[in-house]
Amino acid sequence: MKNIDILYEDADCVVLNKPAGLAVQGGDRITTSLDDLLAQEWQQRPFLVHRLDKDTSGLILVAKTKDAARYYSSVIGGKKAEKIYVALCNKRIEPLKGEIDDPLEIRGTEKRALTFYKTLAYSEHFSLLELRLGSGRMHQIRRHLALVGNPILGDDKYGDFALNRFLKKERAVKKLMLHAWKLHFPSRIAQKTITVSAPLPEYFHAFVHEEFGDIIM
Repeated sequence: MKNIDILYEDADCVVLNKPAGLAVQGGDRITTSLDDLLAQEWQQRPFLVHRLDKDTSGLILVAKTKDAARYYSSVIGGKKAEKIYVALCNKRIEPLKGEIDDPLEIRGTEKRALTFYKTLAYSEHFSLLELRLGSGRMHQIRRHLALVGNPILGDDKYGDFALNRFLKKERAVKKLMLHAWKLHFPSRIAQKTITVSAPLPEYFHAFVHEEFGDIIM
């Protein structure tokens, strides 16, 4: 598929590097979605077993059959898979490594939410964080980082809007700087744990290089 790299594939599933701005599933006012593109490619509807925000780039696993969908839904729902994200955030987060254990309101009810983070690099004004989910609430990473005062750059829903305007003009930051970076999951076919990583989008990599220099990720 044009502009969507396949990073892993077997008879059960495919792991794709979704670009920012592409919705995973169709709906009102969505003209193009990942499931529609896959349906055209495969001549059948794909089986979505987890989601990524439209504005988040990076790894998403899609099942090819109903049996595979049942298996991978249980793997991801049962936390047998590990998803690792990276984000560019405002300011230096304190402490540099830890967890955010703050409840989030979901449909009018507060639900426990847990996010683990580690600082990969920081400068005077920005941080590059590695993040892992201890729960799976809607927009969890974006909301948690905003709550602790380190919103993700380019976040037009929970972010620092004045900073976003400045960065759009001065640093060409036009997209959400959140990327689903790595995925570890037990493959039913290969009978082993598969590890897939998605390279940073060019705009994300350029900002990291300019702000932090050459760092090993």
